[in-house]
Amino acid sequence: MSRSERAEFVVVANRLPVDRVVTPDGEESWRTSPGGLVAALEPMMRHVDGAWVGWAGQPDLELAPFTADGIRLIPIALSAEEIAEYYEGFSNDTIWPLYHDVIAPPQYHREWWEAYVRVNRRFAEAAAAVCAENGTIWVHDYQLQLAPAMIRELRPDVTIGYFHHIPFPAHGLYAQLPWRDQVLHGLLGADVIGFQRAQDATNFLAAVRRRLRHEVKASTVNKADGHAPLVKAFPISIDTTPYRELARRPDIRARAAEIRAELGHPKRILLGVDRLDYTKGIRHRIKAYGELLEQGKISVEDVTFVQVASPSRERVDAYVHLRDEIELAVARINGDHDTTGHTAIRYLHQGFPREEMVALYLAADVMLVTALRDGMNLVAKEYVATRFDNRGTLVLSEFTGAADELRQAVRVNPHDIEGLKEAIMTAIEMPPPEQGRRMRSLRKRVLEHDVDAWSTSFLDALAEARAKRQESGR
Repeated sequence: MSRSERAEFVVVANRLPVDRVVTPDGEESWRTSPGGLVAALEPMMRHVDGAWVGWAGQPDLELAPFTADGIRLIPIALSAEEIAEYYEGFSNDTIWPLYHDVIAPPQYHREWWEAYVRVNRRFAEAAAAVCAENGTIWVHDYQLQLAPAMIRELRPDVTIGYFHHIPFPAHGLYAQLPWRDQVLHGLLGADVIGFQRAQDATNFLAAVRRRLRHEVKASTVNKADGHAPLVKAFPISIDTTPYRELARRPDIRARAAEIRAELGHPKRILLGVDRLDYTKGIRHRIKAYGELLEQGKISVEDVTFVQVASPSRERVDAYVHLRDEIELAVARINGDHDTTGHTAIRYLHQGFPREEMVALYLAADVMLVTALRDGMNLVAKEYVATRFDNRGTLVLSEFTGAADELRQAVRVNPHDIEGLKEAIMTAIEMPPPEQGRRMRSLRKRVLEHDVDAWSTSFLDALAEARAKRQESGR
């Protein structure tokens, strides 16, 4: 690759920010992908001399670099076997459950690990090849934990950031990982290592001290080779502008009123919006809602629950079983409590465009975010950004990163079903003045600490790291 084709700033993530769409007549196009990472980084990428390295989302797809929506894209090819072993296997059946407090049992397979190493090296080599001299590379998330050290080995001149979007477990859990030291070494190749919560950064530093015996001073790891990565929390956020603008559009507000009508004009609508994942606590909130109906504390005519559960990892066994369990629970509750005019739980196993999501947020009186473990949870912030009317109540699990920031939410331990029921009743019965007081505070936090503030704080830390490296001559 010629010098003129290289980029000053390179994002490395498992997926490209676009999905390939092929029409029945064979025409190919690319559309922006859904998801928090793309929403967080896309606005920034439009304003820098940047490139994005990632997988195109389909097996055995060999593509040359191309530009879409003004972003230079560097596709990484993965075989069907690599997708099964690196992505569905090690990333999502080993790391994901382990890092989410072993809510489901992690699987440890050496061939998965070997594929993970191989694919991480492919990403690292692509990033190293496209980055300009003394440029910056920002690696994202648990699928690529080995890439920072691999990039450092190939390109000692570049500044490397790594951001971890999911939780990092306490050492007692992390120590289960057979390749625990290799992963730590991989992450420590970065100059700045960011986490969602201060506790995640603390857990990582504890693992570094105990496993690798590096000196840790404040938030800095002092390695024997003189490299001193900064480790700290950079809580991610959303681009609030599209949510605020959509919420004020007359057609979206009309759609919100239409949703209420379609649900039979209940007094209160409860809403859950999640990827179908065992970490999200969907079963817990369904159980709590069902018990409130059984006990007569709410009625199906007055309180309807809408659960959006977008499809996820449908080839992983744990997710297949989860879907079966949730749909059985929904069917039982609806069978027991539905009337001809009202449905207890409107369960939607599908994704929706942002316009429909904003209408749902406006229609919902109570937003239920009851994750058992979550790095951040951007749905909570989306709901708050949408509520320009300062109405609505957020019920928020204390095990989400968002709970550190959104302190005026009704906090809950989702494992405590009785406590969850009490929190739902508190939200349902909350008077408008209290809703307004809480929502104004929540909105102030989300609007001031948006995605621009997040990316700026991380990039400032990277710039400072680059300056220190230049001073030290490294």
